[in-house]
Amino acid sequence: MRSFFRNRLIAGNSARGVLVLALLVTSPGQSSPVFAIDTDVKGVRSELATNIRNYLQSLNIPENAGTQSYSAEVIQRVKDALKPYGYYEPDISVSFQNREKVTVEVDHGEPVRIRSVVVRVEGPAENDEPFQQALEASPLTEMEGRRLLHTPYDTLKSRLTALALERGYFDARYRQSRIEVHPWEHAAYISLVFESGERYRFGDIFVTGSQIREDRLRRMAPFDPDDRYLATDVARYSQRLGESGWFRSISVRPRLEERSSRTPSPRVTSSPDARIENENGQSEQQTFMDNLRARERPQRATVPIDVSVTPEDRHKFETGIGYSTDVGPRVNFGWNMPWLNDRGDSLNNDLVLSGPEQTLTGEYNVPLANPARDNYYMRYGFKNTDRTESDTRSFESSVSFGREWRFENDWIQNAYLRTTYEDFTQGDEEDKVLLFIPGMSWSRTRTDNTRFPMWGDRQDILVEGSSDAWGSDANFLRTRLDSQWIRSLGPDNRFVGRATVGATSTDDFSKVPPSLRFFTGGDSSVRGYEYETISPENSDGDLLGGKHLLVGSLEYQRQVANNWWAATFVDAGNAFNDWWPDQLKTSAGVGLRWISPVGPVRVDIAHPFDSEENSWRLHFGIGPEF
Repeated sequence: MRSFFRNRLIAGNSARGVLVLALLVTSPGQSSPVFAIDTDVKGVRSELATNIRNYLQSLNIPENAGTQSYSAEVIQRVKDALKPYGYYEPDISVSFQNREKVTVEVDHGEPVRIRSVVVRVEGPAENDEPFQQALEASPLTEMEGRRLLHTPYDTLKSRLTALALERGYFDARYRQSRIEVHPWEHAAYISLVFESGERYRFGDIFVTGSQIREDRLRRMAPFDPDDRYLATDVARYSQRLGESGWFRSISVRPRLEERSSRTPSPRVTSSPDARIENENGQSEQQTFMDNLRARERPQRATVPIDVSVTPEDRHKFETGIGYSTDVGPRVNFGWNMPWLNDRGDSLNNDLVLSGPEQTLTGEYNVPLANPARDNYYMRYGFKNTDRTESDTRSFESSVSFGREWRFENDWIQNAYLRTTYEDFTQGDEEDKVLLFIPGMSWSRTRTDNTRFPMWGDRQDILVEGSSDAWGSDANFLRTRLDSQWIRSLGPDNRFVGRATVGATSTDDFSKVPPSLRFFTGGDSSVRGYEYETISPENSDGDLLGGKHLLVGSLEYQRQVANNWWAATFVDAGNAFNDWWPDQLKTSAGVGLRWISPVGPVRVDIAHPFDSEENSWRLHFGIGPEF
């Protein structure tokens, strides 16, 4: 009945309900408001004064409380703030101006100095290099005779503990871990003896939730059963599973007991292993960890890995619109199937529509024994091109079968056989050709940030050829090398370099279709010229494309605001038929970059130095640089 009445009261008269609530909040039975105290520290400065203020910051005195009754607590907090710095016998006086402000005068007294330091690692980790590096990097080993500081001790102890978890010493313990303080003789004795125990090795992998064969997921692991445990290998395994595209969510964890963690505090605190002894040798506190019992180990020092995954959607559709000065407005449609069966086969299809080019491409992937490293693929595509500025009209269809290798050094190698049929008109040349083209390619991309890297590079190498010996309509050997670098000088200066070299050897260049000839000019080559309008010409001025290609670019960028960069650049290049061009078309200009969530938006204004018809040309593009 009481609950019913209260609900009716609030619903029927909201003003009265608010009044009743206010009276309840301010009733005498409730606590009085409290405020954080403001501390004026005298007698000590810098880190000591800061730590005293941090210790007293959480002290709150109720409105009706007497301030003097809090003097003892203030003194104790000040003592606690000084101990991490080796001061255990300070003189402290406290003076309250009011309950919100206190003045503390401190004479820290003579510091405690370290008489001896015993620090060592025992067990198999004694010869494990990262542990030795941790000992060598710690100032604790050289602090004998100096004022006691707790932070180096705790830092080294935390580092050794972290290394044990990272490197599989799951039975590790501290056989000795204490700071023994004798204030009466101003002395401290440090003992930190880490006993690593046996290093664990990887055990079995247990998979749950996968629609892909478990043996395939196990082969993607960067470790083998019985390899020495490394937490970084567990992270790499999770990354590989994510790169497969098969799963919406992934969890890869060693099967270990739960461990608690402490929330970091801005205060510099005393080590929990520190104990203070009086003149009779009796300890005032027993918080050191000498008596920790070793956990019972299994019969084999192995740790199983649990993999829990959630399948990705079987069908994914994407649409997008874009614009660049090379092709104008364009629309993209994508239909991707990340997995088709329990082997992990995948199928991707993309349709790109623009005024001068319409392209449909697809790729069917068949992963091999190690899906993260090797796969077979079939690629197919249709492309219709009608570009009046480059005098190119063609319809191309192709199918290729290939093998891909992904190496540990980030290089990707492809070996393929492509069949291409192309019906084309290039300038005054018309033909229809059927080509069987074997080829090899190598590529590598390295970057520190895919959206807007401050360091990175990309290399692409292609070698392919065709011959009438195996039924092709043309004989040629063709190669192309692309390289791009990004380097920075400080956080505000960025340099971008780009170079492309291409060459073709053939006995009848007229049989080589436009898709395999070289053109240059446009957003990503020689700016200042229209897309693919630099190439050899016939007597009527029609573009024919070249046997060879040479393009280079150098760009300097300077940050001018948070996500805005200004750029200046110079480009040079040409497509030609002799082994060296008569001249390189050159342009220079300035630009602006805005770092959007999907990559930089680029606007460039370039001036060509070798064209009487063009004066300035605007270029626009969006998306990652690699």
